[in-house]
Amino acid sequence: MPRSPRYRRPTLDSAVAAYEKRIAPLLAPEPADPSGRRRVAQENDTAVSAALGIEPIAVATEDSTVSVDEHPDVRVRVYWPGSVPAPRGAGLPILVYFYGGGFTIAGIDWVSWDARFRQRARDAGIIIVAADYSHAPEQRFPAQPEQCWSAFEWAYAHAEELGGSRERLAVGGASSGGDLAAAVTLMNRDRENRPIAMQVLENPALDLTIGHADMRGISAGMPGVIVRTAGQALVRQYVGDDRALARHPYASPLLADSHEGLPPALILTSELDPLRGDGEAYARALSAADVPVTAIRFIGQTHGSLGSTGYVPAADAAHRILVGELRTLHDRGRA
Repeated sequence: MPRSPRYRRPTLDSAVAAYEKRIAPLLAPEPADPSGRRRVAQENDTAVSAALGIEPIAVATEDSTVSVDEHPDVRVRVYWPGSVPAPRGAGLPILVYFYGGGFTIAGIDWVSWDARFRQRARDAGIIIVAADYSHAPEQRFPAQPEQCWSAFEWAYAHAEELGGSRERLAVGGASSGGDLAAAVTLMNRDRENRPIAMQVLENPALDLTIGHADMRGISAGMPGVIVRTAGQALVRQYVGDDRALARHPYASPLLADSHEGLPPALILTSELDPLRGDGEAYARALSAADVPVTAIRFIGQTHGSLGSTGYVPAADAAHRILVGELRTLHDRGRA
């Protein structure tokens, strides 16, 4: 009997389809202008979070402002795993994290991102330092990687007083934030070589020339040329009209001349996300440079669906994997 080709092609996870159908009536159309799009996108995030009952759990937080040479200051928010800040010298792991939003929207004040940081800090028993880097096009490359580098340096300098440990320091990010997290590991290797125990990249954008985007998971109703055009438009907002900047290693970490000496990586990708090509190529690049790397592809998932914990089983699994990996940081430096 011939094999059926039915399950050979990528198909949207039924749980993701149900989730998207549920939230679709809550989403107002976003205007084309950057500030208007940013405002409506945050309103949509607030509306969806309210409808789904997403409420940030009670953990201790504190905002600080970090100065950045030749660029705008960056606000950082520290999340502790408990209801009060960890005591000085407690030695907790620290994850310096960069939110995702295509370089143009989102931030640490979005309900969904704030809730995610709180949940991860509590479940992993770690400190999270989340950087609220500037949006494009008002600020362009290299402002964002320099802000993220400064946030990382601030976390390193203040680790002990935050109740953390410099020996248990990690960086992470999602989407555009994954690009920035990978850039920070390169900047660290090039500048200070601080000990970074781990990098965690979720559906990261790592080649802003769009040269590694993988369109095979996109439906016929969304031609690859449209996806590439949309991606290139976002890149132009971030780097401007100088295409050469998109090839700079701090803009496109995948295109760096060398990936030697970078921290061990956990990379999560989604089958129906064109950026899967970036994440999986980066995993190969790191492995070729003898960097320990684990890459996991989630079947039937889209670029944003792994953030839908509580509604998409794969998102819950991704959360457990991330938390489990982050919890291993507690064992660093112990005899």
